Amino acid sequence: MKRILVVDDDIEVLETIQLILEIGGFKVSALNDGEEIFNRIEKFSPDLILLDISLGHIDGRVLCEQLKSIESTSKIPILLISGLYDQKDFTTLNYGQDDFLSKPFQMDVLLKKITKILSLEEDKPSFLLN
Repeated sequence: MKRILVVDDDIEVLETIQLILEIGGFKVSALNDGEEIFNRIEKFSPDLILLDISLGHIDGRVLCEQLKSIESTSKIPILLISGLYDQKDFTTLNYGQDDFLSKPFQMDVLLKKITKILSLEEDKPSFLLN
């Protein structure tokens, strides 16, 4: 069972994503504060991190760059999510993320992106619009 760490400061979004992913067959650890991300990664050993950009006083883009710059976490795929930015904003910006999804999104689009990142299905187009 693949393990996904979900980091979002919006509790309702966090709980909804957690429920959908668990129904989808993933083991999920939910975190509503980016400050504990390194401790949670060490304890949970995620196969993928679903990371919101706006985490209150912490910028998810900075966390993404930090995670990708540390040898022990650099290989963990990161899917950035945001209600403040669109896909077009990330066509030229790269913070080390493996993909990006703008909120609000359809859960089936989220699951397709996660599946693609985790290479659980045949290659599909890398650009899925929501």
